[in-house]
Amino acid sequence: MNTVRLRLDLAYDGAAFSGWSRQPGLRTVEGELGEALATILRRGADPVDAPRVTVAGRTDAGVHAIGQVAHLELSPEEWHEIAQRDRRRGPREGGPEASLRRRLNGIAGRHGDLVVRDARRAPAGFDARFSALWRRYEYRLVDRGGPRDPRRRGHTLWVDETLDLAAMDSASRALTGLHDFAAFCKPREGATTIRTLLDYSWSRDEDGALIGHVRADAFCHSMVRALVGAAIAVGAGRLDEDALLAVLDGARRTGAAPVVGAHGLTLVEVGYPPDAELAARAEQTRARRDPLLSDEVPHVGMPAKWFPCPS
Repeated sequence: MNTVRLRLDLAYDGAAFSGWSRQPGLRTVEGELGEALATILRRGADPVDAPRVTVAGRTDAGVHAIGQVAHLELSPEEWHEIAQRDRRRGPREGGPEASLRRRLNGIAGRHGDLVVRDARRAPAGFDARFSALWRRYEYRLVDRGGPRDPRRRGHTLWVDETLDLAAMDSASRALTGLHDFAAFCKPREGATTIRTLLDYSWSRDEDGALIGHVRADAFCHSMVRALVGAAIAVGAGRLDEDALLAVLDGARRTGAAPVVGAHGLTLVEVGYPPDAELAARAEQTRARRDPLLSDEVPHVGMPAKWFPCPS
């Protein structure tokens, strides 16, 4: 029996969430969505009864998102019931997909820090995680003398140093490409740290804040925040570009790339290929993924020797 796959586009303020993944006794994005879906689908209150929600990137505690993507599957009967309920309420704009979005926002979004921006039938072959080509994050910080707006303190790191933007930007751009980013990742047994960093640059926005723009095929644990910590060290003059490249080449954790606070980090966008290529991309990624890696999707072009396999 064919299931109905739905794509959800999400935004959330991560401050009150213990990350994406469901954890007993903690408020998480996945947990809130799961409880709401279980209520809507009348599956019961037990979290195990909620439909599984697959996400493009599992964000850590405190990390925000404006462009998160997820998918879930419903049985034909569940989708028919949602459509029937929508019809019983009379003509409404958007059909059952819009009705589901409104109901999710009414339950999961009741606190205002989680918004389902869109819900729609996914195209054939779509997988929120494995079909993705890249993920893009932004990190917002204010250095000494910058605009310390208390209204944005939950989304901005305040640094009590004057930072050299040009040095940060140049050194960050030098890190792009296919590398072993072990120096910027929290180690996880059996997990690869090989990634393709597609873009990494720094600019100032119109308010004077420094914005780090980071895009990669995937990220390992704490990679973006360690990359930002290293850029701050360069901007403050504690590292130069050559020293930063030496840290990268060393492929081991050091104090040169400290992990900065999660509150300045936002998942901005997830990129996908055209619809006709979604299934092929997902198949290619699954074929190359590390079997022991639970969160991230490694670069699909990596040599097989870079993929540890369970014994």
